[in-house]
Amino acid sequence: MATKCTGLQAKVSRMLSKEFGKPILKPNKPLVLRNEVANRKLRQGEASCLTEMSVMMACWKQSEFNHAACAPEVQSFQRCTALALGERKAQMGQESSGQGGRLHPKQANTLLKRHPNLYREI
Repeated sequence: MATKCTGLQAKVSRMLSKEFGKPILKPNKPLVLRNEVANRKLRQGEASCLTEMSVMMACWKQSEFNHAACAPEVQSFQRCTALALGERKAQMGQESSGQGGRLHPKQANTLLKRHPNLYREI
């Protein structure tokens, strides 16, 4: 290997070269990244306010679906959903501004198509 490499590339080059005898690594596929990622759905977050909803429904069942009798439970559920919605909006705002989170596979694929990898082995 006549090319000069630094760091990790140099180590991989030494492991693949036949200069020092039998190569350590014997890849069955080329050691390059693909220009696309799998198009999977992002995992949804956990459900929020389940306990408040179950308490509210149990109250409705006990009071034969009388809304006035279960007013505190309904208010508790509505407060919880409003808080969860606010947190979700704040998280979406952070992700859209690029402060955290993961890229959606479609976004990653468009970026990888704009900037493709060079098809050569290390």
